[in-house]
Amino acid sequence: MPKRLVYLDNAATTPVRPEVLEAMLPYLGRDAFGNPSSAHRFGRAARAGVEEAKRAIAEALGAEPGQVIFTSGGTEADNLAVIGTALAARDRGGPFRVAVSAIEHKAVLAAAHAVVHLGGEEIVLPVDGAGGVSEDALDEALGRGIAVACVMWVNNEVGAIQAVARLAARCCEAGVPFHVDAVQAFGKIPVSLRDVPCTLLTLSGHKIGAPKGIGALIVRDRHVVEAIIHGGGQQFGIRPGTENVPGIVALGRAVELAAREQAEFALRVAALRDELERRLLAVVPDAVINAARSPRAPHVSNVSVPGTDSEALLMHLDLAGIACSSGSACSTGAVEPSHVLTAMGVPRELGVAALRFSFGKDSSVEDVDAVIGAMPKIVEKVRQLSAVLHR
Repeated sequence: MPKRLVYLDNAATTPVRPEVLEAMLPYLGRDAFGNPSSAHRFGRAARAGVEEAKRAIAEALGAEPGQVIFTSGGTEADNLAVIGTALAARDRGGPFRVAVSAIEHKAVLAAAHAVVHLGGEEIVLPVDGAGGVSEDALDEALGRGIAVACVMWVNNEVGAIQAVARLAARCCEAGVPFHVDAVQAFGKIPVSLRDVPCTLLTLSGHKIGAPKGIGALIVRDRHVVEAIIHGGGQQFGIRPGTENVPGIVALGRAVELAAREQAEFALRVAALRDELERRLLAVVPDAVINAARSPRAPHVSNVSVPGTDSEALLMHLDLAGIACSSGSACSTGAVEPSHVLTAMGVPRELGVAALRFSFGKDSSVEDVDAVIGAMPKIVEKVRQLSAVLHR
């Protein structure tokens, strides 16, 4: 009998939803394959799909359709938000300086480093042990003068929820653009621009049941950002290039579904996450739930298992048919704690032993049963191996 496979890595990517695939298929066939900039009927059909997706996304977020800028994914959207605002500020004679939280996604952190390579500056905003961004540090950065402040709504590794409404309000009062990476937030917690006065917001399709290769940056003020790639005049010149119509249609449908189902989804996966953590602590009593004191998104659980390393745990879980992810990064053969856990002050021995379980639409209590059934033996095996290696 084939082994039952368990997928608990939904914060990394999700399968394409059947409804999303159905929506995008006509734009891959003969009926609506045209260039959306073309005036003929094929182009008009494609353009109609793009405009409908903009409308659906704007409605779900409390934005305007003209504020939706499509990108190739979350990474490009984050780069556009960080580098594009920094360049626009520099060209206006403003500060060529960006502020980013210490636990941002690598797309934001790398973009901030790119600003430095271009001659600008970056300020890293520290976080507390629960992953919360220091408001005092943000105030200090605002006092120095910055082009943009970037704080993610939900952290992708530990699920910590930031007080983005308060942080955005501080930036708004100072007249500074505020960028929110909402990739892990949308569809999991309520996300509305009616409640958060942010200037820029990032979405990624493949986190919510759309294909990889499509994302969006919501730009509420087009004057604060300039293009970082160059071509035609599509999308107000902010993100030129022929639009990925099938991907855009897919994103629009995925956003529509995720917004509609958010409350029910959150209740269901929070119950699964809580059951996983409760039962895991029962069978591995010295395990540590990271960011347990923080307000957390319902779909993510980050757990450290003392006396192990995450890469070994991952390998054995994979052999058992269970897919999750590591809370550490493997560099030149050495396991190192993730920058998120390090910034939160998690001790190194726990940082290198962290696993992230992330739940999705198809997750079930049987998935939790499988993890709990496998973990005690896997932990024992990895600890024994670690003891031998460190003699």
